Amino acid sequence: MINRIRDIRKQKGLTLAEVAERCSPPTTAQTIGRLETGMRNLSLVWMNRIGAALGIDPQMLVKRDDAGTPQVVARLAATGAEPLTTPRDAILPTQLGDDGVLLCLSVDAPQGEYRAGDHLWLRQVAPERAQRLINRDVLVPRPGGRFAFGRLIDRQGSMVGILPPGTGQRQIVVDNPAWLAVAEMLVRPL
Repeated sequence: MINRIRDIRKQKGLTLAEVAERCSPPTTAQTIGRLETGMRNLSLVWMNRIGAALGIDPQMLVKRDDAGTPQVVARLAATGAEPLTTPRDAILPTQLGDDGVLLCLSVDAPQGEYRAGDHLWLRQVAPERAQRLINRDVLVPRPGGRFAFGRLIDRQGSMVGILPPGTGQRQIVVDNPAWLAVAEMLVRPL
């Protein structure tokens, strides 16, 4: 089994010390480093502690030697495509759900800048955070099992104003939504 602690930690932008501090009970950066490099055995107890510290399912920390994980092999810089010195595992959006639930919106018909076949990954957040989401695309639950999707353009008290994508659309006002989900990643087939 190969351990993916370093890849996931770097993808989340955390240092060894930050992961160590997030562990319950806290540990040292040196211990996390030894677990990452395989110098210390990654037991189930450690998998659970580190998984909780990273906000992921502990099973995501390991993969089989023969598992075909997508690889990041290059980066697109201002001068063009450049190779990475060492390829690294690509972390899928479903593996990064630590700050709210991840949801996916499937686009069946073109809507504004979205094309049929697109999948929009959104992160669920509490309504109190709506003010910081102004001018972002959001999915909002409505009464009767319906949803509103579009640009969050207004927040007044418990009401949020959503402008659906496309031209000529009218604002939708939702009072006291249980949650909002903000768009984080667009996956578009070529």
